[in-house]
Amino acid sequence: MIQPPKPTSRQEKIPLWRYLLAFRKDILSAQPECLYRAWMAEFKTPFFRSFLINQPDLIRKVLKENPDDFPKSERISEGLRPLLGESVFLTNGDVWKRQRRIIDPAFEGGRLKHVFPAMKAASEAAVSRIKPGIIEVEEAASFAAADVIFRALFSVPIEDKIATDIFQEFRRYQRQQPILNIAAFVPLPRWMPRFHRRDTKASARKIRNLIEALTDKRAAELKSGQAPEDLATKLMTTPDPETGACFARDEMVDQVAIFLLAGHETSASALAWALYLMALYPDWQQRLAEEACVLDESSEFSVVGQLKLSRDVFRETLRLYPPVPMMVRENQKQACFRDRRVAKGSAIVLSPWHLHRHQRLWDNPDGFDPGRWHTDNGKACLRDAFLPFSSGARVCPGAGFAMIEGPLFLSRILRSFRIRCTEHEPPVPVALLTVRAKSGIYLHFEARESEA
Repeated sequence: MIQPPKPTSRQEKIPLWRYLLAFRKDILSAQPECLYRAWMAEFKTPFFRSFLINQPDLIRKVLKENPDDFPKSERISEGLRPLLGESVFLTNGDVWKRQRRIIDPAFEGGRLKHVFPAMKAASEAAVSRIKPGIIEVEEAASFAAADVIFRALFSVPIEDKIATDIFQEFRRYQRQQPILNIAAFVPLPRWMPRFHRRDTKASARKIRNLIEALTDKRAAELKSGQAPEDLATKLMTTPDPETGACFARDEMVDQVAIFLLAGHETSASALAWALYLMALYPDWQQRLAEEACVLDESSEFSVVGQLKLSRDVFRETLRLYPPVPMMVRENQKQACFRDRRVAKGSAIVLSPWHLHRHQRLWDNPDGFDPGRWHTDNGKACLRDAFLPFSSGARVCPGAGFAMIEGPLFLSRILRSFRIRCTEHEPPVPVALLTVRAKSGIYLHFEARESEA
């Protein structure tokens, strides 16, 4: 039975300096194999304590029952702040709550129906760009996912010059691993410099300048009454229901930065791995291709409900390859987990990567089985051990967006193309900003007879 690729975990204990070197190369392979069975694990450094939790009731306590006691860790935020500023992804407390009050209405279920035409247009554009032969699908998926988010946010395709420039700069930024800043390992006082790499700061500055240009253009369109009804317009004109204030210009730039980064990085990661899995399991690929016959030029939002198999496959892809492999919280007061004292200020690590493959929770945890979601075990784990978009108050506001976009793109591509693996080495997952393949994912595309 073919198993989806998985990075090799370290088997033995290693000193801190070796762990930091391994961590910088790849977060996933630096972790010990025992985390796939452990309910909780403690990691000690001279600077802080870290607790990884896989036990569902502890995860529920952190994310759902007492989220204010476990805000996002500042250490992880440090590396991303030059690009994301005070975006909703990094903030905590009252600032974060205010931002969510403005943002959430833009992603409500009813609003997604209005975004569907942009998704559909982007999926057709993605298919038109594919030429039969060998394709590196991570790059193609990144381009397609960026196209979706630019169309949904600013009503411009990826071919728009500013959109293209932002996309290219994001590609450089992602490979620089900005999250691995010294402050992620050593708590630094506010007055100390953060030692961000020069090229990382330069990329962040270029991206923000380009986003400012898009934001200023939209502000002018709003003033003249010519702005399209897209997500940017919604975000810029929605007042906080408690204060009546809208996002200021710099705040809007921060929010657009995270929507562009998260909106295309995570979707691109998931789509690329979904395509690889379809090449690895041709029987499932054929089933999805047959289901995708419901898609045509006149398809409307309701067609999403007919892509049930594609949704199951995409969900299984998110289980095996969660785009964000780890999340870090910091407890604000002393806690007790599994009869162990967790001191104030400790890092609480939630790892979808390990949780989604946990050997005590899932049946066949490392296997590809989209049918699992209709079993008792799959339904229980979907509720208690599935966190591709986080959970609770800080669940990703774009989760619904992603669960429409992913199955739609996967179905639309498989309707037109038959894909298979090539002679390239199987992709090895590594954690950059999202879970990517170490040396890319190469697949062979062949036009289906009905599309030839």
